[in-house]
Amino acid sequence: MNNPKIYDLEARTFQFSLAVRRFVKKMPYSLNNQEDGKQLIRSSGSVGANYIEANDSLGERDKLMKIRICRKEAKESRYWLMLLDTNGNKDLDIEKDKLAQEAHELMLILGNILKKLTQKAEN
Repeated sequence: MNNPKIYDLEARTFQFSLAVRRFVKKMPYSLNNQEDGKQLIRSSGSVGANYIEANDSLGERDKLMKIRICRKEAKESRYWLMLLDTNGNKDLDIEKDKLAQEAHELMLILGNILKKLTQKAEN
C-alpha cells in the first residue's frame, strides 16, 4: 500500500503525460525548449493514447502494432526529456531525471508486453 507506483497501466501512462505537461510549464523559455517541449508533450500523450487503443484493438496484429507504438513513444519521450535545458536548476534536473526514469520503466513494461504478445502469436 505504501508503494507509490501505479500498476494500472492506463492510469500510469495518463499520470506520466500529466506530469510531463506540468514539467514543461516550468521550463525556462528558449526556442529549443519550446520546440522540444511540444515534441515531448506529443510523445508522452501518445504513450497512453495508443495503450488505450491497444486495449480496444481490432485483433492481435493491431494490438501488437499499438503496443510497439507505445514503446516507441515512451522511448521518444525520454529522448526529448534529455534535450530540454533546465539552465542548471537542480529541482528541474531532479524532476527531469524522474520523468526520464518513468519513461524508461514504461519502455521496459511495454517491451515485456510485446514479448508476451509475440510469443502468443507464434504459438
